[in-house]
Amino acid sequence: MNRLTNKRILLGVTGGIAAYKSADLTRRLQDEGADVRVVMTHSAQEFITPLTMQALSGHPVHLDLLDTETESVMGHIELARWADIILVAPATADFIARYASGHGDDLLTAVCLAAECTMAVAPAMNQAMWAKAATQANVDALRNMGVHTFDPDEGLQACGETGAGRLMDVPDIVTRVSDLFDQGTLAGRHVVITAGPTREAIDPVRFISNHSSGKQGYALAEAALEAGARVTLVSGPTHIPAPERATLVPVESAQDMLDAVMQCAPGADIFIGVAAVADYRPESSADQKLKKQASEGLALSLVQNPDILKTVAGLTENRPFSVGFAAETENLVDYATKKLETKNLDMIIANNVADTSIGFNSDDNETIIITRDGQEPLSKSSKEVVSRKIIATIAERMMQGSEQVA
Repeated sequence: MNRLTNKRILLGVTGGIAAYKSADLTRRLQDEGADVRVVMTHSAQEFITPLTMQALSGHPVHLDLLDTETESVMGHIELARWADIILVAPATADFIARYASGHGDDLLTAVCLAAECTMAVAPAMNQAMWAKAATQANVDALRNMGVHTFDPDEGLQACGETGAGRLMDVPDIVTRVSDLFDQGTLAGRHVVITAGPTREAIDPVRFISNHSSGKQGYALAEAALEAGARVTLVSGPTHIPAPERATLVPVESAQDMLDAVMQCAPGADIFIGVAAVADYRPESSADQKLKKQASEGLALSLVQNPDILKTVAGLTENRPFSVGFAAETENLVDYATKKLETKNLDMIIANNVADTSIGFNSDDNETIIITRDGQEPLSKSSKEVVSRKIIATIAERMMQGSEQVA
């Protein structure tokens, strides 16, 4: 299994002689399954061409902060939201100083300042520059900001001098990047996740459903796998390939989903109900296709579907830590909090599906994690990034629970 499968890596290339190694780095990150996009500074283009990086990454290279075409398609904010991790390699002394000081006057520093994802820099410079107190102070400032630093190797440099300053070997950078995703916070845990819509049959060709794409549920499955969990994904109909390491249980109706969930959720460590389960189903489903009547309408008698979240959270034995989603169009926090209480959940994730930029079928989301003792808003990011933050919060809660038991 490639360690970076489906990971989004934004590679920043700055202007040092080691910039030529960014071509090899791009390819090796892709070999591990990553989707790589590139931002280059103007000085980096003196050492390696954007055309080279475009050919290797398979995407246009981003160059200018005020490029109107770039800003209209994927500006610095969109780039920052897109990435799971921003890696600057090589990172020159100048870039490190400017980033540490909060500069944002070129595309790369602006993206770094706007990002809320994981950040990493791999410094590369002359050994005397690396040893300077000012450079070390700037590196320390980045570390204090939570930026991961892949310190340079020692050896013969392009200038003919020997010492610490060479870019860390490319395979080692790839390993370090991969390790940032391998947190293992849910190692050994069994996580059951529901995803996608349900379909409630009217007749053999018609059904009641909703706009859920399944993207958020599948992203949560990936994040749980990254955290070391064993994942069972109970999914309604979607067009998304299931994560390779997850156990996929495909279902159609709400009753199908409940039956599948009750086979695996009792005794699981965590249950996350992301699926948009239809609240109602036709009281009866016709065996044959209903024919249109010229002068008559069609009246459907609907009955309530079983409440999967409430059923799981209400278990008296082998109850998992239960997390729900509240897809609302108004009164987001109030409705989600009421759902948390009435369904006896441990946590609920509230999101506003009236906003089409973060609602059904969107690649992004903006949510609020609500528990019985507080709220934590998650700013707009890709569903992959949001999922990792949710999983990290769940893992933290599980850890606290374990400590209390102990």
